Amino acid sequence: MPRTIAEKRALFRALHGSDCLLIPNPWDIGSARYLELLGFRALATTSSGFAWSTGHADNHLSRNTVLTHFEQMVAATDLPVNADFENGFGENASDVAESVKLAVATGVAGLSIEDSTANPTDPLFPLDIAVERLRAAREAIDEAGGDTILIARAENFFVGIPDLEDTLARLKAYAAAGADCLYAPGIKTREQIAAVVAAVAPKPVNVLVGSSSEFTMNDLAALGVRRVSVGGALARSAWGGFMRAAQSLANGRFDGFADAASGAQLNSLFS
Repeated sequence: MPRTIAEKRALFRALHGSDCLLIPNPWDIGSARYLELLGFRALATTSSGFAWSTGHADNHLSRNTVLTHFEQMVAATDLPVNADFENGFGENASDVAESVKLAVATGVAGLSIEDSTANPTDPLFPLDIAVERLRAAREAIDEAGGDTILIARAENFFVGIPDLEDTLARLKAYAAAGADCLYAPGIKTREQIAAVVAAVAPKPVNVLVGSSSEFTMNDLAALGVRRVSVGGALARSAWGGFMRAAQSLANGRFDGFADAASGAQLNSLFS
């Protein structure tokens, strides 16, 4: 029998209490199902990967479009799904609470909220506002039963403000406000990762590895990391292959198909 939503959420929470969990980021139903076949224990959506698949830039899709995507991804797999919910689709706390209630209703097992404003001249919410928004998300999850994991993201390094001290201060405040897991995408060095882990211990930390890296999973586990995700890296890898093949085709050549999966293989996977 397929897992129920409650069973997926209970499993996801249990996975945060054991070893270092690798969570790949599919961007559509087919990629989600393939990753499940490979034996991964949980999946996470990618706002960028999904946006590109619809012909849009990251952070340019409507809330309803993203919620529908969550529903489809949850239904596509027997694994827990962590949702990349961008900045919660709300300027103020009440709007974030409303959005989070809708996201929880899709059946996702985890939900991340960023502190980014999408305003390039003022890219981060002030700390007090960011904490207020996160508390609203926490209360919305608790009202729904409290079994969806809340991940708080400090976007400093992603938005061009690589201030580690401010990142740590934000993550500590978010942990105190009720986040279950903390995340600072863009940190890369051992020193940065170790500092984040120490700042919010014993709560779990997610680290993004979105490009070729010297780290192994064992390295990250040794630093105390409990979750590793890859963001849009798998989608970018797929786009890279497609773009190279398409550009060869546009130049009158067919050599771009050299590494293509066979139709028989794909039909066998999804039959």
